[in-house]
Amino acid sequence: MSTNEKSISYKPTDGLSYDPAEEKYWDASSLDKEIERTFEICHGCRLCFKYCDAFPTLFSLLDNKYDGDVRGITPSETNTIMDSCFQCKLCEVQCPYTERDGHEFRLDFPKLVHRHTAQRTRSEGLTLRDRVLEDPDRAGSMARASFGLANAANKVRLHRVFLEKALGIHRDKLLPDFAQTTFEKWAERSGKIAPEPGGEVVLFQTCYVQNNEPQIGRDTVEVLEKNQVDVRCVAGLQCCGMPAWERGDLETLRHFAGQNLKLLLPFVEKGAKVVAINPTCSMMMRREHPTLVEPADRPAAEKIAAAVMDPSEFLWSIRNEPRFNSNFRSTPGGPVAYHAPCHLRAQGIGFKGRDLLRKIPGVVPQTVMECCGHDGTYAMTVQGFEPSARIGKRAFEGMQEGNSEIWATDCPLAAIQFQQHAGVKPMHPMSILARAYREDGFEKKLDAKNEQGEEK
Repeated sequence: MSTNEKSISYKPTDGLSYDPAEEKYWDASSLDKEIERTFEICHGCRLCFKYCDAFPTLFSLLDNKYDGDVRGITPSETNTIMDSCFQCKLCEVQCPYTERDGHEFRLDFPKLVHRHTAQRTRSEGLTLRDRVLEDPDRAGSMARASFGLANAANKVRLHRVFLEKALGIHRDKLLPDFAQTTFEKWAERSGKIAPEPGGEVVLFQTCYVQNNEPQIGRDTVEVLEKNQVDVRCVAGLQCCGMPAWERGDLETLRHFAGQNLKLLLPFVEKGAKVVAINPTCSMMMRREHPTLVEPADRPAAEKIAAAVMDPSEFLWSIRNEPRFNSNFRSTPGGPVAYHAPCHLRAQGIGFKGRDLLRKIPGVVPQTVMECCGHDGTYAMTVQGFEPSARIGKRAFEGMQEGNSEIWATDCPLAAIQFQQHAGVKPMHPMSILARAYREDGFEKKLDAKNEQGEEK
């Protein structure tokens, strides 16, 4: 950089905004100022070199092409950097300069990426792939209408080649099956849909559990009820909006979130906690919705954010109460490989799923903290499939090192990533607990009503 050029201040510019309700959030020149400032700070810091490809790409350009001058980075190169971020949030967790911690630099790289993506989407519109991937509930409804043909077709090579050409979904990506019966249908048949607001917990089952693995939701309800928790379910819940927001589609996110707020708020106002099964969804509701939803919806979003909990987090909170049920009837025994999802780490609530597994006699969790690389729909795309596998390699190897027969993770999409690239599909901690409460859940039996869990 020339000595005559003014240095770039680390302090916020007048273009700083993480709130799409602000007019300057949508101003391109204001965004450019913040991108330049953020790149300069990241260039000088370099703590976040090991997560997604965004930072290595940035650092490589500065080191090998622009002699450290971030002003040289072109709009096209900025797009490449931003598109390499898959919103794992780990850089924000690692960053010492964050908005969340009240630092004067007020940095939030993932939110800056969202702002960049939202501006581009407003300018260029959504692709067909964007529209397919941003609405998992619509995809689930279409799959159920095919009476199983969608699941079968997703295993046919010719069909997968077509999907890749038409939608940009990688032909080799392991896709989750769609359930023929949704979680909500099971809840209706089982009398779990609440006739009126109330209860101790209202379940946000998430669109993945709703459409792909309802058993995780059933296991969660079973475990909570085993611990005398009054848990209620609600009809009509929508996706949390993260897949839409990944694509910069604020309107769709606000539509989904607004519907959910109307359904959940009456329960929260009656004192219920909102238990969201997927860490991505709990993170969205807890940390993102209060500044993304329509301004008129923000008081409701803030109330719900304060009530949101992970299922293991909630169960852990009552572990010292007499109702906590430690009467496990079977155990996987021995080491259990536990993967800590990125979006759970981003919430700063600890790993209560892992801690609960320790309550099962004989279980010794072995924790892996590395990112698995799936991150929403990123790993499904042609652009994201290879990087996601490469980025997740350390996590795959970490889970394999312990030679555990049972693997666990709180994130169902991470489970699919491990299934594809490491050969074992982890179970949700709630599913492991549910099975451990059953005498036939695992091969190793435990004495009935023996809280010390002596094996038979």
